[in-house]
Amino acid sequence: MEFELIARHFTRAAPGAVLGVGDDCALLAPSPGMQLAVSSDMLLEGRHFSPQDSPAGLGHKSLAVNLSDLAAMGATPRWATLAIALPAADDAWLTAFARGFFRMADQHGIELVGGDTTRGALTISITVIGEVPPSQALLREGARAGDDIWVSGVIGSAALALAYRQGRLFMEQIDAAKVLPALYLPTPRIELGIALRGVASSAIDISDGLLADLGHILERSNVGAKLEFATLPTLPVAQAYLHEPVARDCMLAGGDDYELCFTAPVSRRDAVAAAAQSAGVAVTRIGRITAEPGLAVVDANGQALHFDRTGYDHFDE
Repeated sequence: MEFELIARHFTRAAPGAVLGVGDDCALLAPSPGMQLAVSSDMLLEGRHFSPQDSPAGLGHKSLAVNLSDLAAMGATPRWATLAIALPAADDAWLTAFARGFFRMADQHGIELVGGDTTRGALTISITVIGEVPPSQALLREGARAGDDIWVSGVIGSAALALAYRQGRLFMEQIDAAKVLPALYLPTPRIELGIALRGVASSAIDISDGLLADLGHILERSNVGAKLEFATLPTLPVAQAYLHEPVARDCMLAGGDDYELCFTAPVSRRDAVAAAAQSAGVAVTRIGRITAEPGLAVVDANGQALHFDRTGYDHFDE
C-alpha cells in the first residue's frame, strides 16, 4: 500500500537530481560552487491547520511555508522531501493534496526527490533544499544601528483571518473574504530574497509574528529597533478593524504572514527599491535599527504602544 501510494501520488521525474524518488536515498548534485540551504517544517492537524481545511490548500501551504525559509536566506529552491502521516489512505484527499503541492513546486522549480508515509495523526513534514552563492546568504545577524527595517507585501491578513475563523474578531463576510486567502494560500517571496543578496544586511521570514521574528534579528545582531505602527503595510480592509485590540495584535504578533522582514543601510534604499521592482513585490520601510537593545513600537504621535505578546509560541497550550 505505501509504495503504491507514493507511486500514484508523489512520483514524478526529477531531472535536476541524479536520482529522485524510488530508492533508499535521493542523489543530488549541487551546482558547481554553490552552497546548500536546508530547512524543515512540520504542520500538525489541530495545531497548524483544521481538519476542515482544503487538502489542495494544505498541499500549497505546506510547501510554501518551507519555501519562505529559503526566501529568507536568498536561496534558489532546488529539491524537497515530504514525510506525511495519514489516518487512512484516502485517495481523493491525496490527489487534491498532491495537486496543491505540485502546483506550488512547479511555480518555483523545486523537485520532490523523496520522503516517507505512515499511518497516524495527520502530520506533514517537509524538508527543502536550495542553493546560494558562497558568502551571499541572507542571515539574521548583520543588522547595524541606523539600518532601515523593511517588510514585503502586507502583514496581519492571515492572523485577521484566523481571528475571524476562531470567533475572536467580528468581520463582515465581504471583508473576511479578502483576508482568508492569506491564511490558506501564502506566497513565499523567493524572487525578492534572491534580489536582496548583497543588499540586505539581515533578513527573516515572518512566520510567528513581526515582533517575534524581528526579535530574532535583534538578538543575533545585538541591536535594538524602533517601529512605527502607522507605517505597517496592511490590506485596506484591515484598517477598519485596527481600533480593536485583537486586530492590532494581529499586525504585530499574529504570524503566518510569510513575508520578508529585512534590514538594509540607508544608503541602499535605491537598491532595495530596485530589488523589489525586479521581484514584483512592494516593500515598506517600517522603522530603524537602534544601538540600544530592546524593541519599541510607537504610534503616529511618537507615543509608545504596549503589547502583551510578540508572536506565536509553538509550545503554548
